[in-house]
Amino acid sequence: MKARLLCLLGPTAVGKTEIAIQLAQHLNAEIISVDSRQIYRQMDIGTAKPTPDEQQAARHHLIDCVDISQTFSVADYQSLADTAIADIQNRGKQVLLVGGAGLYFRAVVDGLFEGPGADAAFREQLEQEAAQHGVNVLHERLRACDPTSAERIHPNNVVRVIRALEVYELTGTPMSEHQQQWQHQNQRYPFIAFCLTMPRALLYSRIEQRVDVMLANGLAAEVESLLAAGYARDSIALRSFGYKELIAYLDGKCTYLEAVAQLKQNTRRFAKRQLTWFRKDTRIQWIDRNSTPDIVTHLLEKIGDI
Repeated sequence: MKARLLCLLGPTAVGKTEIAIQLAQHLNAEIISVDSRQIYRQMDIGTAKPTPDEQQAARHHLIDCVDISQTFSVADYQSLADTAIADIQNRGKQVLLVGGAGLYFRAVVDGLFEGPGADAAFREQLEQEAAQHGVNVLHERLRACDPTSAERIHPNNVVRVIRALEVYELTGTPMSEHQQQWQHQNQRYPFIAFCLTMPRALLYSRIEQRVDVMLANGLAAEVESLLAAGYARDSIALRSFGYKELIAYLDGKCTYLEAVAQLKQNTRRFAKRQLTWFRKDTRIQWIDRNSTPDIVTHLLEKIGDI
């Protein structure tokens, strides 16, 4: 039987990294990042990537492994994660999955929902519509036929929006219903998972503070340097929050203050979607960080003898 994975999940800004490093040190563990943006080498400040000191304190995997210009899928992530898990376990270490990307987490522990094959003509048609009329048009269409998937998928994630529309077009059934039938049926690894949470007002305050720190640390300059290096504004990576808002500012589409306000709002919305995703998984144990004084000791007691 495969050794059990330990998973520490939660929304952005809840404080996963600090706790994960302490757990890793107690458990002789190595951390696998479950983050859809920290995989990119050139995106540091806007993704709240663990600092060099933090990565020195506990070994991290699946950070800085993809170029922004590269195409990277959930299947690619699953493959890299499987390799990292095998490597860590073969060296007698504990695997600690840490992050907030629900889809990446599910890809590792449950596998991928394959669905029907691709329809190239249909995809091209939708890509043209998005280019001509904006991504929100496609997202509203998805909301009409599959509101559950629309709630989970951000409008700017055009690839996933198009795939969800494609699944509905080809099968007549919303992708969320297919996924409901698929989930938990083929668990790939035994695991124990915790999700950190805290009162929403406190979490939102932490998010705003984090954004302010990112900006003070040079987020705008990071975005500007990526554009100067020739990376496409419409790449999947740069359409994510933290980058798209400042690109709009640098392109003169809004003021700096408007960009900052939009960034904070988008990050809050992202955190809400993360929590919604994890709440649907009954296998996850919830830990209120705000009401748990010594959370590391509390987690270690719950983990027991892995």
